[in-house]
Amino acid sequence: MIPARFLLREGNESDLRLAPFLFRVDPIADALVTRLDELPKGQGFAAVDEALKTGKVPAGAPTELTAFLAATEYVPAWVDWKTIDRAGELLYRTGIFGGLVLGYKSLIYGYAAPGGNKPLVFSGRLREHAPRRLAETSRFVEAVAAKGGLLRGAPGYVIAAKVRLMHAHVRSLIWRSGRWNRDLWGDPINQHDMAATLLLFSYVFILGVREIGFNVPKEEAEDYIHLFRYVGHLLGVDPELAPASFADAHRLAHHIEATQGRADDDARMLTRAILDIGAVAARTDEERRVAERRKPMILALSRHMLGPSLADDLGIPSSRWDRLVPVVIRSVRGAEELRRRSPRARAFFLAQGERYWRAVVERGSDVANYEFALPHALLVDPGPLRGDKERLPS
Repeated sequence: MIPARFLLREGNESDLRLAPFLFRVDPIADALVTRLDELPKGQGFAAVDEALKTGKVPAGAPTELTAFLAATEYVPAWVDWKTIDRAGELLYRTGIFGGLVLGYKSLIYGYAAPGGNKPLVFSGRLREHAPRRLAETSRFVEAVAAKGGLLRGAPGYVIAAKVRLMHAHVRSLIWRSGRWNRDLWGDPINQHDMAATLLLFSYVFILGVREIGFNVPKEEAEDYIHLFRYVGHLLGVDPELAPASFADAHRLAHHIEATQGRADDDARMLTRAILDIGAVAARTDEERRVAERRKPMILALSRHMLGPSLADDLGIPSSRWDRLVPVVIRSVRGAEELRRRSPRARAFFLAQGERYWRAVVERGSDVANYEFALPHALLVDPGPLRGDKERLPS
């Protein structure tokens, strides 16, 4: 069985091998979420939080939590902690530009997938909750990239495990809504789409920072893939779909992209929501004015990183600001050359990047509490999402 969203290229068996993963999810997390739903509100999540932070399952907690903790605590033999600690420096040293890549290339690339974006449409009001979604994404990425952040009980480890349960709970809520079209989209938040998301934060991020002028040598790229391979393990991504190298990531990304349909109306709505995020999240009139002044350059950078064809599909307009993108790239390359030649410059740029990410996380706490608690209901009725013919990939 192949869902209608999956565009199979004739005779391409490599693509066909991906199709079954659209109907595979995460039984361990799903079983725990089902059990937690039977407990008094908040009680089960408190037990999960304690178990993840201490490594001990509280007395009276469901047996499903023991199984989930065992799966999460298991460290595969291929994990290299020195590589993982070293890898996170890429996120920090790219600073604000890394943030722009994550927001305006990686996330938008994910929104463009007409099948993979449907759980987002079901699970949250697009415009109102975009700031919170971006804040939580920033906190997640910052935490897993921090040195020691993925050790048992550390913030990145705990957040990744909670995100895994959030996925399972949203999946459960979507099924209960009675409005999910399995024949069209496969299962909600399936293994195929989780692997694609993993690529957005690793492979696509590397491509993005390279596109705006950063020098990411092969060794550094391989380290970053290794970091997110372990993040994928914590998120419950099937090991078969978690790239072990940059070349693996490139192949998987190629197959996924080749089987996706073109961006649909939901992709354009999600894209507009994140492009408007500066004004929506502004706390004062001055912050709103600053956000509006910055937006044309953000649109130009996003258009450059996504490419004109996808940008056009998503409704990201071309403008005279596009001509300034090469200037930004030259500036980044100049700073990169200075960083390469000077240890002091390298330390300076890394410190600047760390300050940037701390500020992003602190500011995000205004709209997100970073508990990553399980949602109790879908935040929005998905309206006209019916899975009828106009929703098929074009």
